[in-house]
Amino acid sequence: MIADKTVPDRPSDGDVERLYRSLRRIRRIEEEVAAIYPSDKIKSPVHLSIGQEAVSVGVIDALQPSDVVAGSYRGHAVYLAKGGDLKAMLAEMYGRQAGCARGKGGSMHLISAEHHMIGASAVVGTQIPHAVGYALALKREGTGRVAVVFLGDGATEEGVFYESLNFASLHRLPVMFVCENNRLAIHTPLEKRWASEQLCERVATFGIPTERVTDGDVFRIRAISEAAVAAMRAGAGPFFLECDIYRWREHVGPAEDFNAGYRDRSDLEPWVASDQVTRLAQMVDPAQRLSIDAEIEAEIAAAVDYAEQMPFPEPEELYDGVFAS
Repeated sequence: MIADKTVPDRPSDGDVERLYRSLRRIRRIEEEVAAIYPSDKIKSPVHLSIGQEAVSVGVIDALQPSDVVAGSYRGHAVYLAKGGDLKAMLAEMYGRQAGCARGKGGSMHLISAEHHMIGASAVVGTQIPHAVGYALALKREGTGRVAVVFLGDGATEEGVFYESLNFASLHRLPVMFVCENNRLAIHTPLEKRWASEQLCERVATFGIPTERVTDGDVFRIRAISEAAVAAMRAGAGPFFLECDIYRWREHVGPAEDFNAGYRDRSDLEPWVASDQVTRLAQMVDPAQRLSIDAEIEAEIAAAVDYAEQMPFPEPEELYDGVFAS
């Protein structure tokens, strides 16, 4: 536990503006993706993180540009918070050659080698051992870099999660496991899957320090991450952070699904009331907020136009990158 790391009573104006910009940018980009999706211009399934942005933003704000992150198929927020190029992300969704995976991966396989984001994976839990392996390489490199892997609560039910925890702890690897616990594995609520909800306690049996944030507070997520990363850089080994959060849209796709019978709209209401995008918007100077919002809208419009203008890959490129040459 990192009990001595508290959140400042009043974060600096610079911190608030930076975090607000990142939160708002991710939210508006995904809302735009949701609006475009029914047109069939986007050529891949999309798993939106609307409502969950604070986890990626808070954790990644505590990292250095050279640190490594890994994400899952719900990886837009991770990619954008780490500095991934928006034009390349949208072009990838559109299946265009200018996409970050040259139009071959789509929304579930975002990658940014320049910003040290490992390619996202569409298979539940597979990003976990990839990040642990990268952390082993970083430890051998000896420069103090760390790896962070984002996973959902469903991924903690995969055997590789526990194998990875054991290996990371045994070798004191600089890897932070971040569980975005929205209590849903597709359409199955957590209480129908877990005999016990004591996830941090289970992880702690591997000798890994843990923390849990239950309210989505982006400042607390950042403060815990900052302390954990500093400890990892000093050789403390892995760390586990569980963040309770809530997915506002359907598992895959742009719509709401509260009429599907597996959850109720009343579950959403407290999360809307504590929405971190709205909270930070109220903390930013109104004139500055309008300026930030306008910049984000202009960036999104330019990225959409770019994606729609770029060409599709040529057929002969189908086999490029399949095997190493």
